[in-house]
Amino acid sequence: MTKDLLKNKEFDLVSVIYNASQAAETCSQYIKDAEGDQEVERFFNEVIDSNSNLVQKGKDLLKNRI
Repeated sequence: MTKDLLKNKEFDLVSVIYNASQAAETCSQYIKDAEGDQEVERFFNEVIDSNSNLVQKGKDLLKNRI
């Protein structure tokens, strides 16, 4: 029974949305730390963009399921 409670796709989507959002927020701070190193700044911006896209996709999936 407990095993079934842990298999909740909606909860999993919320978890991924949260973690991707946190990663994007964290990289915003890392960009400040990388100031002056354009290559590293670009990388962190790519991470932000990728995670922002994942957040939006996750929200869309969740919206269609609740």
